Amino acid sequence: MTGSHTPQNGPLGRRGLLVGTAATALTLSTVSFANAAPGKDNGQGGGTDQADPTKTVRGTLPTGSPDFVYLPVEVPGGVREIAVSYTYEKTPVPAGTQGNALDIGIFDERGTELGGRGFRGWSGGARAGFFIRADEATPGYVAGPVRAGTWNIALGPYTVAPEGLPYEVTITLRFGEPGTTPTPGYPPERAKGRGHAWYRGDCHLHSVHSDGKRTPAEIATAARAAGLDFINSSEHNTHTAHSAWQGLWGDDLLILTGEEITTRNGHVIAVATDPGTFVDWRYRARDNRFGHYAKAVRRAGGLVVPAHPHATCIGCHWKFGFGEADAVEVWNGPYTPEDEIALAEWDNSLVAAVRASQPWVPAMGNSDAHREPDKVGLPQTVVLAEELSRAAIVAGIRSGHSYIAESSAVSLSFGASGGRGGHAGIGERLRADADSPVTVRLEVTGAPGCTVHFVTDQGTLFTTALPESGSGTVEWRTTPAYAAYVRAEVRHPSTVPGLPGAPAALTNPVFLEG
Repeated sequence: MTGSHTPQNGPLGRRGLLVGTAATALTLSTVSFANAAPGKDNGQGGGTDQADPTKTVRGTLPTGSPDFVYLPVEVPGGVREIAVSYTYEKTPVPAGTQGNALDIGIFDERGTELGGRGFRGWSGGARAGFFIRADEATPGYVAGPVRAGTWNIALGPYTVAPEGLPYEVTITLRFGEPGTTPTPGYPPERAKGRGHAWYRGDCHLHSVHSDGKRTPAEIATAARAAGLDFINSSEHNTHTAHSAWQGLWGDDLLILTGEEITTRNGHVIAVATDPGTFVDWRYRARDNRFGHYAKAVRRAGGLVVPAHPHATCIGCHWKFGFGEADAVEVWNGPYTPEDEIALAEWDNSLVAAVRASQPWVPAMGNSDAHREPDKVGLPQTVVLAEELSRAAIVAGIRSGHSYIAESSAVSLSFGASGGRGGHAGIGERLRADADSPVTVRLEVTGAPGCTVHFVTDQGTLFTTALPESGSGTVEWRTTPAYAAYVRAEVRHPSTVPGLPGAPAALTNPVFLEG
């Protein structure tokens, strides 16, 4: 059965405005397959003698549409697979005007409640269609039984042209035996490692499970080639990649599971959450819901890390504040002016933390690699951990015992000594009298042509060039009264007049307490 289902009551097919969820949503008229019934099994893989019932919905979303538009689908019993495809018009628009972009996902009969159990997948704008059945699903979607009840296709009008966003959604049901849902296999929480050591990782990566083009196997290969010890699975608004790493971990590579929670007011990486954890993203800063989901990330053992906070893409700029952050991504992929702004804002937060005697938020860097030629491990966060395990890496990042490097070729050691024989490393505190001399020492390898900058709460107070080899030791003397903290930047020569050169490495601070 094939049919065309056009919603009633105007271009939206408006049935009612839902205000029960944090972000407002609109519900269209229900698509019913009430007359569809399973046919006789044709003996060829669960199909039936009758045509698979299909219905198509067409409509137009106007400018000012809510963040989410739900299309209810009444699914009868006996369905083995639900398949959905969609298209929309990319209307030409004048320069400077946003054109059409429409995301898609789905919730099952358990409903669309914010934080509920109904989530069955999201692909954003990365795919033209998807399927779900018990034994398999499109990457980004959760395999499992297609149970009878009201499912909801979720449309996300990311941007809408002034003329509106015409769309078409086609739903196909396939009847038959449901099949068996495989038990997911998740990565182990510990790798062999090197004991107490510095470990290199990239916690912001995308595969075919969201809008990336690499498979998990290709990411694991690239991670090893980049000299990484750990990675974090961080797909946009889905957790389905958590079980996609079978056979890819090893003694040399720890694989953590997480999510890039991609809201309309910024993106945040959930790092190292319990495998199988899904975190909802359907809220804005004005909804006052982010704190709830940040706590959910931490309850699942993970870290809350705002990503590329000054990115200029629509919905990417971070607007939730940093009060719930466990770390912040100040360097995202190849270094840009957006990262320079993020670095400066983070440095300002260090000053505020010192002034108010409050906890500080560490910095980290990740590649955000999606596809070639994006480089996995550019940059990478180098973490001092007791072992190569999920718990130890999380503890190292949270405590700021880390630095950021552009590649595995760059290594450094940074710390301060003074007072009565005291020493403090990255992320630690050195206690000495306010006027007691303190020696700050940086050892660098792998940074030819670079310059060292020591940055304090007063700004950059010391700069010197490294030897041509890129390896050397730099020392500077100060006091706690003069510098409340010191952090190091190792930078390449400037290529743009008026802008500093891109970093080869950045450290978290050493705090000096008088």
